[in-house]
Amino acid sequence: MKKVIILGGAGFIGLNIARYLIENRDYKITIADNLSRGKMDSYMIEILENENVNFVEGDFTKESAYENLDSDYDYCYMLASVVGVNNTLKIPGEIIRINTSLILNTLEWLRKGSAKNVVFTSTSENYAGTIDRFGYTIPTPEDIPLSISDISHPRYTYAVTKMLGESGFLNYAKSYDFNCTIVRYHNVIGPRMGFKHVIPHLAERFLMNKENPFLMYGHDQTRAFCDISDAVNGTVLAIESDRSNGEIFHIGSDEEISIERLIKASGNFFNYKGVYEEAPTYPGSTNRRCPDITKANEYLGFYPKVKWEDSLNETLVWYKDFFEKGETAFEKSFEKPENV
Repeated sequence: MKKVIILGGAGFIGLNIARYLIENRDYKITIADNLSRGKMDSYMIEILENENVNFVEGDFTKESAYENLDSDYDYCYMLASVVGVNNTLKIPGEIIRINTSLILNTLEWLRKGSAKNVVFTSTSENYAGTIDRFGYTIPTPEDIPLSISDISHPRYTYAVTKMLGESGFLNYAKSYDFNCTIVRYHNVIGPRMGFKHVIPHLAERFLMNKENPFLMYGHDQTRAFCDISDAVNGTVLAIESDRSNGEIFHIGSDEEISIERLIKASGNFFNYKGVYEEAPTYPGSTNRRCPDITKANEYLGFYPKVKWEDSLNETLVWYKDFFEKGETAFEKSFEKPENV
């Protein structure tokens, strides 16, 4: 059996990768995580009960945590990081410390071990400044120059660490002889995606806060939303392809929509009858974002299958059920832009 490790495997994308591999591959899987996003839920417990899944809990910002892992893996998924707009604005120093430590410790562990194929998961945030300041092409290809618009702004601390990760993983791979691929995600959505993103915020505001008027923060901005199943498929294709070594892939959907359209579609789901009002968004938020996925089409055979409307509805159904059961968010959720 091939051996797989998923660093950050208890998170939204990592756990869905694990489930996909359980259902579609005959692999031995190790999930490594510190459970910083909350307790184990039934979804995670079901995955961990599989006989081919092993869980290692640890603080991987510390080198000693890697001593609990094997040194040899056929596939290594590096997803571990702290993410979230509110986090970048409120704890930027921790974003730098945690994400940088995770990157450097993982690279040193890979240098000393014998992992064969590695994927480092990155972000479209890396080129936000290029889009906003220089009007670069949208949909945006992988060869875009990476930049941020204000090095002192806390909003960009996450992007800075992901730029470091891209460079670090690609160059360590060349120096220490392992295959490496970079995947840049673009607004991945789905059930159980956490509480620090726009769609969980909308569910909370419509269902729990019952806001009226409903302020449409960043109404005129655009995004392209990618269903979790498509993101997982693209990631697995990237790490397992014989054409992906040393390459960067944009994984997402190329259907660009406005935030206003997203908000009103969510309002329709919750049968909202109130008034909408336009409002400014979070500081540092990019105006437009949509990936060119031609390279992923050609190299990987990656084609998103789930329409954003279907993915949105499935996600909102999950959050509606969650809140109506009386569950509470396992991490701090919606905060108004003016408060952060």
